[in-house]
Amino acid sequence: MDLPIIYHPDYVTPLPSGHRFPMSKFGQLYELLLNDGVANRKQFYSPERPAKELIELIHIPDYVEAYYQGTLNPKMQRRIGLPWSPQIVNRTCTAVGGTILTAKLALRHGLACNTAGGTHHAFPNYGSGFCIFNDLAIAPRVLQKLGLVSKVLIVDLDVHQGDGTAFIFQNDDSVFTFSMHCQINFPSTKQQSDLDIPLEVGMEDDDYLQTLANYLPDLLSQVKPDLVLYDAGVDPHIGDRLGKLALTDAGIFRREMQVLSTCVGAGYPVACVIGGGYADDMKSLVWRHSLLHRAATEVYQQYRL
Repeated sequence: MDLPIIYHPDYVTPLPSGHRFPMSKFGQLYELLLNDGVANRKQFYSPERPAKELIELIHIPDYVEAYYQGTLNPKMQRRIGLPWSPQIVNRTCTAVGGTILTAKLALRHGLACNTAGGTHHAFPNYGSGFCIFNDLAIAPRVLQKLGLVSKVLIVDLDVHQGDGTAFIFQNDDSVFTFSMHCQINFPSTKQQSDLDIPLEVGMEDDDYLQTLANYLPDLLSQVKPDLVLYDAGVDPHIGDRLGKLALTDAGIFRREMQVLSTCVGAGYPVACVIGGGYADDMKSLVWRHSLLHRAATEVYQQYRL
């Protein structure tokens, strides 16, 4: 059995020329994993769009309906940062379905990776920062509703605080939110996660990985989650346009190995999403995202999941 990886062609949707959201990276990541022999076609699972009521486990119905219909007011639409189209609605929902499927497969196989996801800036009643519906919040709720998990740990290593996720679960002991992010970065107004670790601008590999090691093992033994949901944003990279930290490719790979081997080695299943990453050099960006799947493949084989 090979590592389960989740992908759908609808993860890629046309955007206006010159738009700064790197939409093409999702399809290029799929191709790179195949071309480099990291994965074969049989490993890929295709998600379905979730029913609207599953999205409404987290988001208020008025917001969901307005987004579906394209009737959000212009200010709310601008805050999202993406234009509206029926294709983007479909893409958004399919990516949420991808994270739900990733979480289910992680429970079954011990580890699974999406090739999208990590929309942690979406709040119950509005979207923000390229995030429309919060897959990191919806997936745990769906699994709880199905009786598959009771306790979930979200490990958010995107360079930006997972503010939407923190807000959604701020009074909910069944989901523990852990965000390790650049202190002076978007969003300007931070929410309160269960554990926030703000990092200094310019932090490099060794200090970053040591900081992570200071918290993650203890968190696992404290929370004892039924599932770890891991947001593996690559925007802490030194070459990221929106990052302000200074990790290298080697540092990102070491981070993925550290997170996955720590969790899986302690017996906790992990569902991974790729999170943020912004660079003018698309090839380099896609490579960085693929480090998650390369590390996950190693860990999957090492522990013979």
